[in-house]
Amino acid sequence: MQQLNDTDYGTPQRASTTEVTLEIDGQSVTVPAGTSLMRAAIESGISVPKLCATDSLEPFGSCRLCLVEIEGRRGFPASCTTPAEAGMKVRTQSDKLAKLRHDVIELYISDHPLDCLTCAANGDCELQDMAGAVGLRNVRYGFDGTNHLKDKKDESNPYFTYDPSKCIVCNRCVRACEETQGTFALTISGRGFDSRVSPGQDQAFMDSECVSCGACVQACPTATLQDKSVISLGMPTKSVVTTCAYCGVGCGFKAEVKGEQVVRMTPWKDGQTNDGHWCVTGRFASGYATHNDRITQPKIRRKITDPWQGVS
Repeated sequence: MQQLNDTDYGTPQRASTTEVTLEIDGQSVTVPAGTSLMRAAIESGISVPKLCATDSLEPFGSCRLCLVEIEGRRGFPASCTTPAEAGMKVRTQSDKLAKLRHDVIELYISDHPLDCLTCAANGDCELQDMAGAVGLRNVRYGFDGTNHLKDKKDESNPYFTYDPSKCIVCNRCVRACEETQGTFALTISGRGFDSRVSPGQDQAFMDSECVSCGACVQACPTATLQDKSVISLGMPTKSVVTTCAYCGVGCGFKAEVKGEQVVRMTPWKDGQTNDGHWCVTGRFASGYATHNDRITQPKIRRKITDPWQGVS
């Protein structure tokens, strides 16, 4: 039995024959050259807040939540985009960093629906987790000004919904569509406050180049992109590593279940054949697992004209 969520190291692992040793929060850390400060810290058991970073995508540095202090350097660089260097002395926790992170999350929440109790991602939302991690208890800015809270939801796709009112424009879905799937169906339209994830100019998801692979849904840290199965069935309670039963590739998946009901299938990032990716069938077509016509025991026949017979 597996935990629902594996450790996310924030940035991809780097392969290098050269290693560098640095100090993070007073702890000596040795990592391959090219490793980000974020990954170096998390691999050493040091937690770093993050929203736009995930280890299945290249670092982007947009959320400004993973800021750190480096001795001898000015400012507060993002740990996801800063490579570790020999002799560095890094601090991930300080009063100044705590204040910056608190204020960043406060700005995100000031334009985000406060419906956590009824949200489909309740308990599985990175924004919710980060708000708790930085100690956010109230928002000073109010919700009466211009915001995105009434943006229209797109439910055209049969497998997932897109709710722009909950989008934090972290670009993870856009990057996943590019880096993981290679479809380039998503983009960020507009500028500044008007920036929103878009599947095309004035297009719904089902009218766009989207192939419904679900890479964007998997990457989303909020409920902006959410499986319709989770919306209707609720959050799964456990997960089991399994192999996709459709084609012969043998993709590794985690079947996320509640009781005997499969809620959703998510890619197992340690799967050797699919390397954390999948197709639309493996990701969304899990209904066969409980279908009445499913064959649940081996069957044989001596020749093609004979009926199938169940065997042990």
